[in-house]
Amino acid sequence: MDKVKVIEIKKSVFAENEKDADALRLELKEKGVYLLNLMSAPGSGKTTTLIRTINLLKDKLRIAVMEADIDSDVDAVKIKEATGIQSIQLHTGGMCHLDAEMTRQGLDGLDLDGVDLVILENVGNLVCPAEFDTGAARNAMILSVPEGHDKPLKYPLMFSVCDVVVINKIDVAPYFDFDLEKCTEYIHMQNPKAIVIPICAKTGEGVEAFAAWIEAQVKELKH
Repeated sequence: MDKVKVIEIKKSVFAENEKDADALRLELKEKGVYLLNLMSAPGSGKTTTLIRTINLLKDKLRIAVMEADIDSDVDAVKIKEATGIQSIQLHTGGMCHLDAEMTRQGLDGLDLDGVDLVILENVGNLVCPAEFDTGAARNAMILSVPEGHDKPLKYPLMFSVCDVVVINKIDVAPYFDFDLEKCTEYIHMQNPKAIVIPICAKTGEGVEAFAAWIEAQVKELKH
């Protein structure tokens, strides 16, 4: 009996997306716009962290935000009301990630004249968003303490593609038996160059360090 032919469609889809992402990255660099892709699981505190971070940076950088969700505009409205910056909502039509073309469509909905930094808050998911290059200059993620310090072992791809890992809700670490040292070790097993920043978005503890990292990245792009 003849063998069944297997066609790797997934590979070609990713390859095409990588080309689109590289092209988008170059275009944004030429415009002087820094795109940061922020990922995490649902409930990690992405939006609260963003609000704190943006309010620290908005007098230094001109910022816009794209909020990606399967449905609703709750987060975009929250960002707009809490920071006053340009914020739009992206609906993914049931998809659990954004790719480069979807990101481009979102950017087309922003007024990028004079914008230094665009933050893309990706769909809450630790799997799909890590598989698709959005064309961002850098990837960041938020891991919350209640998720456990072993998440880098369970979702290695997510941690391997991120340049910075923000560990949120550090104030409740004693109640969740969360080991920051072990978590950092596991992160560096997946990505030795990843920067780890512990924060508490609720109180603002440590957020200055994340804001300073972003500011330095944007300034580097400008030079």
